[in-house]
Amino acid sequence: MSSTHLSLHYHLIFGTKNHEPMIAPDWRPQLHAFMGGVLRTLGGTPHMIGGVSDHVHVLFGLQATHCLADVVCELKAVSSKWVHDAIKWKGFAWQEGYGAFTVSASQQARMRAYIANQEDHHRHRTFREEYLAFLRYSGVAFDEQYV
Repeated sequence: MSSTHLSLHYHLIFGTKNHEPMIAPDWRPQLHAFMGGVLRTLGGTPHMIGGVSDHVHVLFGLQATHCLADVVCELKAVSSKWVHDAIKWKGFAWQEGYGAFTVSASQQARMRAYIANQEDHHRHRTFREEYLAFLRYSGVAFDEQYV
């Protein structure tokens, strides 16, 4: 084959430090838009970003040359700095870890809808319950005391 063709799409989930409800509804859309800009700057393709007061979900694509861990580290660092500078909240921080799950092209519309409806999902389910369900569904080995 003379060319490289790929479809690398990820569902990224990460929370605020200690899962504190730090992301206020009045500036949440700005944060999500800023995060999309960061991903574009890094050469990624943001498809959908959403979340609630204590975590975000990001559906995005990457090129083969990207290292997922590096992209996530930069996204978290730059978005945290944006909150410090633009919102003037110096105490804002993201949790150290994250979850990243591959998403096939056939499931992207479903994942977009899921991310768009975060407020509804979290009327019935905590972030921890949601995250544990993703880990189990994806077959990820984990120790529940570190989640």
